[in-house]
Amino acid sequence: MQTSNVKKGFRLATLIVLTLLLLLPLFVGISLSLSSSQSIAQGHLLPDHLEFANYVKVFTSTSMTKFLWHSFIISGSVMIGQVILSIMAAYAFVFLEFRFKKAAFILFLSTMMLPFEAQIIPNFATMRDLNLLNTYAAIGLPFLASAFGTFMMKTSFEQIPTALIQLSDIEGLNHFQFATRVVMPYTKVSIITFALYSFLTNWNMYLWPLIATTNDNVRTVQIGLRQLRSQDTASNWGLIMAATIVSVIPTLLIIFLGQKYFKKGLTNGVIK
Repeated sequence: MQTSNVKKGFRLATLIVLTLLLLLPLFVGISLSLSSSQSIAQGHLLPDHLEFANYVKVFTSTSMTKFLWHSFIISGSVMIGQVILSIMAAYAFVFLEFRFKKAAFILFLSTMMLPFEAQIIPNFATMRDLNLLNTYAAIGLPFLASAFGTFMMKTSFEQIPTALIQLSDIEGLNHFQFATRVVMPYTKVSIITFALYSFLTNWNMYLWPLIATTNDNVRTVQIGLRQLRSQDTASNWGLIMAATIVSVIPTLLIIFLGQKYFKKGLTNGVIK
């Protein structure tokens, strides 16, 4: 009994230490965002007095509001597109019969083996030829189809009980009715999990939006953070850290609010 309690105590202490180590950068960032430039220059990690004005300046003295709005539009649009196309593709691979289905699925999954760097030049040339550079479409269109999302949805759809499929056939449901009334409600957790993952991935994207745009009309928040280190604000680290915390808040909210879906997804073997 004592040995069991010691093991539990050791595991709990280990988890607490690891949690503190993971949260330490966030705590330091919040502390610096509430510090004055003078305090940061003196090497203080804790503020001498709280500078909430840094957060006010983020929205009044910079273009971060615009960059945040761009990120919401692009991340939300790509998330919706990926979820819809992944569901449609996975449904076809699981419930429809057609020639070379296995070969098509293998070929589809093989695109996951291509590194993103190998796709930059073809994607850029395509967007340029379509005259879409410096638009929302240029940033989001190359990522609307997701091989990972299709694989994830297919794995989830295959777990639907055969009895439900047979019952749907008896009721005479067509493919659209079966997908919306049976498949999607049954795999709701997997769909929400992938939607959250998709949003986070696109929100944190930096390289492709930088390549596909040359002005601030559609650029995202990650590029906006980099631009804050310009000549005017390079020395104002409190402002830069405040902008960083603001840009991180949406991802933190998604992680905390969607934690139960991530956990269920892992439990059900959806994400492997």
